[in-house]
Amino acid sequence: MSILQGKIAVVTGAGSGLGQGVAQAFADEGASVALIDQDIDAVEKVSENIKGRGGMAISIEADVGNEISVPDAFSKVRGSLGEVDILVNNAGIDTTSLLEDMSLDLWDNMIRVNLRSMFLCSREVIKGMKGKGWGRIINFSSQLAHKGAPTMVHYCASKGGVLSFSRALAYELIDYGITVNSICPGPIDTPLYMDIPEEWRAAKERSLPIGRPGNVDEVVPTVLLLASDGGSNYVGASMNMNGGDVMV
Repeated sequence: MSILQGKIAVVTGAGSGLGQGVAQAFADEGASVALIDQDIDAVEKVSENIKGRGGMAISIEADVGNEISVPDAFSKVRGSLGEVDILVNNAGIDTTSLLEDMSLDLWDNMIRVNLRSMFLCSREVIKGMKGKGWGRIINFSSQLAHKGAPTMVHYCASKGGVLSFSRALAYELIDYGITVNSICPGPIDTPLYMDIPEEWRAAKERSLPIGRPGNVDEVVPTVLLLASDGGSNYVGASMNMNGGDVMV
């Protein structure tokens, strides 16, 4: 039997990159998947691909950093699929700037999308997971939460917040059969990564022991583990697939 058979999953930022790969893998393993993204055309294409492979998926347009948009999106999920078993908070952005040159808008938007979204989306699923006595919340952080990086103070702060958020929430929910964990990938060959200036990417790749960015297929198996019954002993963990950039 597929390891997620009968589960209802939500993946944010599912229109491309890691979110797309996770959503497709979940559907292949038997889950019904709600794909949330600001780019509705992108998630509809992913949804159609999943359906073409025999899976179940719905597409929802939402801004995961918006306190009105998020409850509306999850209401649609519950109406179409039911209470959520698995939430993958993957949506995120990445920009670069020296702190001395950084605008407040740049800082605030990074925190809004990368961290506030975790709070808003996680809050929406807790009651339903408690009712089932089972749940999985998986939050995408970054190896830079451990390491830091120049010109990315805002990004590192947001991803460090994800780790602390996940650990604290793990304590709150484990007694209800709900696990909360973080994924901390290094550079991954996705559209988000390619938006970073080429000079920054080249320097980062030279510094990696593995000598290259990772790919989506190298991250997805860890997400599947955390989402399944097999991941029940992972509580507040940070899973690090980063090509050796941070060895913890």
